[in-house]
Amino acid sequence: MPTQINIQEFLELSQHHPVLDVRSPGEFEYAHINGAHSLPLFSDEERAIVGTAYKQVSRESAVNKGLAFFGPKMKELADKAKKIGSGNTFIIHCWRGGMRSASVAWLLELYGHKVYLLRGGYKSFRRTVLESFNEERQILILGGRTGSGKTLILKDFFKLGEQVVDLEKLAHHKGSSFGALGELPQPTQEMFENELFFHLYKTDKNKTVWLEDESGMIGRIVIPKLFYEKMRNCRTFFLDIPFEVRLQYLTEEYGKFAAEDLKNAILRITKKLGGADTKTAIDAIDNGDTKTAFEFCLKYYDKTYDYGKNRRDPETVTICPFDKLDTVNIAKEIIKKNI
Repeated sequence: MPTQINIQEFLELSQHHPVLDVRSPGEFEYAHINGAHSLPLFSDEERAIVGTAYKQVSRESAVNKGLAFFGPKMKELADKAKKIGSGNTFIIHCWRGGMRSASVAWLLELYGHKVYLLRGGYKSFRRTVLESFNEERQILILGGRTGSGKTLILKDFFKLGEQVVDLEKLAHHKGSSFGALGELPQPTQEMFENELFFHLYKTDKNKTVWLEDESGMIGRIVIPKLFYEKMRNCRTFFLDIPFEVRLQYLTEEYGKFAAEDLKNAILRITKKLGGADTKTAIDAIDNGDTKTAFEFCLKYYDKTYDYGKNRRDPETVTICPFDKLDTVNIAKEIIKKNI
């Protein structure tokens, strides 16, 4: 008989044994547990057929249809599982910890494998993910206007031994209208939340963890409300970098992208930038003058960021002025300020 385990046991054991997600390919693609391997019992079409039979006919009809699909696949599923795991132990889950996971568990046990079943399935994992965003944590925020090199400084924090969670990396987006350039497609909202949960789970709650200051959305990804509220009330170290230094950094960072992509990014903020400034910026791109184009955009983003900064409790904000973007030195200096 497979051993039923709760979510905490699952999180521990999954560090040592492969996790097999036996939900359909579509379910897995939409969102899954980090590090899990897809071993679908049914295809998306087969799952729909079984589900329809369960709802419209009977449980027995659904089971019969499921068995008809499962039977011919048994050896193939066992062979795939063996290729996934180098050892003899597997952790299996489906959506609710029902017949799909039980069926594959039975099969793998026939082949002599040790099997653990996640009680409550993926649904119980999701419940844990959402509840975790309300947990108490020692969060510190790295703030600063656009072009302050916050992402680079977070990387230097990590190299210096600090705990860091890079929200923009998880969201595959840098936050601004230009944020999707050079990035992979954004994950689903659910997958982002799963990723965020695991990155936080791996941190020590007794130590501080650094996050970059963000608006409530990163591209089309929404930072979970409870977690975002905590971020807004944390101590913030605000990088005060000169405008010209930030403008030069942005020009070098984004100037390498195709002119058409840059113009599309500018057009997305036309309403906020204003018609005249948008035209000037677009014309500058056409003339190969990306610095002028970014200058107009940066002035807009500075106003937007200052509005958000001014809504924070000033007692929680530490201003950190630097004349140049020496990220390693900045990281060291800010860590000193926090000691």
